[in-house]
Amino acid sequence: MPILNIGSKSDDWRACRLSNFSADAFMLNGERMASVEGFIQGIKFPEGHLARQQAFESVGVGAKRMSKKAERRFVWWKGRAISYGSSEHHELIERSIRAKFEQNETAMDALLATRGMTITHDLGHSDPPNTSLPAKVFCGILTRIREETLQARK
Repeated sequence: MPILNIGSKSDDWRACRLSNFSADAFMLNGERMASVEGFIQGIKFPEGHLARQQAFESVGVGAKRMSKKAERRFVWWKGRAISYGSSEHHELIERSIRAKFEQNETAMDALLATRGMTITHDLGHSDPPNTSLPAKVFCGILTRIREETLQARK
């Protein structure tokens, strides 16, 4: 089975578009996000924190850098503190990734164009211990969304 390694610097258009760094804006619970990465970084700050909104409006490496000073014990969403790295945290990120694909047709086209491929996210080093979204979890989310969408469109 062919392999597609997801990354914003890939030569493959699908890999770039599936990256959380891509500028695919979406709405989640009435809030606008400029990218999945912006969402992932923004929720590391409590509601009302200036950096939170700045992250939500950011894309790419700029979004990634927003949270360097975040505590990483909790993420905050809709008045709740959620344990960082927990399954609930990953489920929240999955909701944002699903929103990206549901609301951006060309992003969904890129995902569906990976039919029959194994999706990986290998940046040449192990996931840092404090990563928000381990590569295995991320690839599982993308694969699940792809397979569910393909099944629904039969």
